[in-house]
Amino acid sequence: MTRTQTPTPAVDPALLARLEAIAQVPVLLVATDFDGTLAPIVEDPAAATADREALIALRRLASLDQTHVAIVSGRSLADLVELTGDPPDVRLVGSHGSEFEPDFAGTLPPATLALRDRLERELATIAERFEGAQVEEKSVGAAFHYRRVESGQHEAARAAVLDGPGRLDGVHVRSGKCVVELCVVATHKGTALETLRGRVGASAAVFAGDDVTDEDAFATLRGPDLAVKVGPGETCAPLRVADTRAIARMFAILFEFRAAWLSGGGAPPIQELTLLSDQRAVALVEPRGRINWLCAPSIDSQAVMCELLGGAAAGHFTIRPDVDGPSAVVGRTTYDGDTLIARTRFDAFDVVDYFDASMGRPTQRPGRTDLVRVVEPRANAGGASDAAHGRAVVEFAPRLNYGRHATQLDVVPGGLVVRGALQPIVLLAPGVEWTLVTEGVHRTARATLDLANGPVTFELRFGTNGLEQNPVPERRRRQRTAAHWEVWARQLELPSALDDRQRAAVLRSALTLRALCHGPTGGIAAAATTSLPEHVGGVRNWDYRFTWVRDAALSADALVRLGSQSEAMAYLDWLHDVLSRSSGPEQLRPLYMVSGQDVDFEAEIGELAGYAGSRPVRIGNAAASQVQLDVFGPIASLVYELGLRGAPLSYEHWRLVEDMVRAVERRWDEPDHGIWEIRKAPRHHVHSRAMCWLTLDRAIALAERMGERSPASWTELRERIKAEILERGYDPQQNAFTAAYDGDDLDAAVLLLGPIGLIDATDPRFVGTIRAIEAELLRGADAGHGPTLLRYDSDDGLPGTEGGFHILTLWLADAHLCAGDRARAQELYEAVARAAGTSGLLSEQLDPTNGSALGNHPQAYSHLALIGTALRLSGGFDAPGPGA
Repeated sequence: MTRTQTPTPAVDPALLARLEAIAQVPVLLVATDFDGTLAPIVEDPAAATADREALIALRRLASLDQTHVAIVSGRSLADLVELTGDPPDVRLVGSHGSEFEPDFAGTLPPATLALRDRLERELATIAERFEGAQVEEKSVGAAFHYRRVESGQHEAARAAVLDGPGRLDGVHVRSGKCVVELCVVATHKGTALETLRGRVGASAAVFAGDDVTDEDAFATLRGPDLAVKVGPGETCAPLRVADTRAIARMFAILFEFRAAWLSGGGAPPIQELTLLSDQRAVALVEPRGRINWLCAPSIDSQAVMCELLGGAAAGHFTIRPDVDGPSAVVGRTTYDGDTLIARTRFDAFDVVDYFDASMGRPTQRPGRTDLVRVVEPRANAGGASDAAHGRAVVEFAPRLNYGRHATQLDVVPGGLVVRGALQPIVLLAPGVEWTLVTEGVHRTARATLDLANGPVTFELRFGTNGLEQNPVPERRRRQRTAAHWEVWARQLELPSALDDRQRAAVLRSALTLRALCHGPTGGIAAAATTSLPEHVGGVRNWDYRFTWVRDAALSADALVRLGSQSEAMAYLDWLHDVLSRSSGPEQLRPLYMVSGQDVDFEAEIGELAGYAGSRPVRIGNAAASQVQLDVFGPIASLVYELGLRGAPLSYEHWRLVEDMVRAVERRWDEPDHGIWEIRKAPRHHVHSRAMCWLTLDRAIALAERMGERSPASWTELRERIKAEILERGYDPQQNAFTAAYDGDDLDAAVLLLGPIGLIDATDPRFVGTIRAIEAELLRGADAGHGPTLLRYDSDDGLPGTEGGFHILTLWLADAHLCAGDRARAQELYEAVARAAGTSGLLSEQLDPTNGSALGNHPQAYSHLALIGTALRLSGGFDAPGPGA
């Protein structure tokens, strides 16, 4: 795992933490004074020399994406250019913000220029009276330096300036360290900093300075901004460094943090994120002991902690060993057995994390959500506790509404209260002594735990103000939560032919799909996150925390094939409710909130930098307004599969299938956006047509099974669609089925044509399709990663690239298996299984260049496909289906 190197311990830990946090904002402005900050104060201002290391660090910062650097000085712009060497990509602002451009003085009115000249003459006259005094001429005024004047005459020299030219109308006076600045333009470093912030669109700013004139800039800083005072003296800046060498070191550290974040080095590997769920809320925990993603009370609610997408300033809940360099402390996170209880192991203690799923909480609506974190000392080899040297540091930093709302904390008896939330939020932590730290508009609570007295428990409660102790001991609630998952897992019907690794992977995939099932409503989410990128640094970042009608049907189908029907029945009830509010089944949207309500918008959160700098961060999904005609097939197939398994289907279920057929009859020949939701003009996608065929085929088969009579028109339409696919969706020149009618571009989704039974999998046309898709879209095998399969290699209207999709690699395996190549199918299955992290979870995609995870996590598509391929390989897949 790549981690940011721990900077030198000589730097104040508080400053280190602020630097690491501000390095992760979307657009960063780094600004600094010159004299006394970059260059030591000297007797002769003309002899000032900037610290070489500081200039190097600033130039390196300026070379980074979305990072802007400026030197804002009281010196004239011409002097500043000469003293700094005019470093590339570094903005220079002279005369306390008056001079942004070299010819600024030429734009001043004649009267203002005459006043400037008068200032210079009168200051020169005063300088003649005080030996050692110097006058520094500037384009918008002049500076009177009296550092070299005999100390006993300092006040007299200063008074002569203030009582003389300093009183002229139109003159603006600033006093610094042994200098009086007279300016004919009303500005200061604060206004200059605000101008710079506006010009570059900065999300946050850093400003370093040493003098009284720098306080104007410090006073403008707010929120996540960082003000650093150099040297002694009163200041409103909250942090301080000793001298110019220290500021050079600070800028170098900021560069390291910023570069690491932008390159992904500071972001936790996606495959190492472990899901927590109570089938309502979700959270992710990483091996550093950090909850870096938390949405409550529902999976598609606003995030309360989203460090994963915005850095530490966007919210986290960290429990880690009390050692220097928190970024370097990495444990190992796994699940306790077949549960959603996660355990992160450090040397001296474990952190156990789970959502309380006892007492029927997963299906309560509304209900309480409790995230429980227990710090458990570990026993050493001799059986004694390691608690004697076990100390843990806790940081509780919730950030409401993706960090966009000010989040205040109050210490109260028994714990903490979060202020400003739409619903009550409290943290029960008896006996823990908290220190509150203000970080911009937010507060963070910190504590150090001595584990000599045994475990420490934290309960983050949503939906209650109560901080009373739960009458049921934590251990008992943990056991009941474990039973919620384990009892269900034991009831699954796994083929005996599965080996131990396949069995473990299938069980974990099934548990993950159940964790994505919304207990109160029956909706099934596609993934637990939003905006984890399909390419690091790219814009293909989508919100998958909703119920896609297609994806949910496939997830439920996978669980049905493992012997669990309750999720499918609950989902069909959810779908009935959705259709009851629709004007007709043909108007079924591709996706909805897990509650069944419409997803009405897609928006961007500009305040978040994105995972490893991948922007924008999106909430909502515009695909909800697309036409996707493939959604009907998986629904009909799910009801058919339930019928095969002897599920208690009712007349309402049959009516649902009739509705899907009616939708196909009305719309099957329209172009659509397809399974991949391409944001271009609709096309006649082959996969969508195949799913329309599947709707009719499964409806006809189900009617026969249920003793219903299907109209002859259903069979006629089924055969018509099939004939059209074989004619217009097949390209003889490539000997392959294509993405859309009358096109030549390939789409891996057509790999389902054989497994669903539309065409015999040994037909030369389908075998040719397998070969063509593998030749054009398979990646990573020669690089030692993967292999993994792309969706397509054609223009989809979006910039950048993406990884290979796990579901497609497994669909390719299914196609090979159906066509008779078991060895190739096994090889592809193993490639996907190896991509899982230590907790067994799969994201959406795999980067074929380095083998890292991409896309939202964990992804239902990946896990449902893994179940399906494992069942096929074991011989436990007794009926064709649409990818489960």
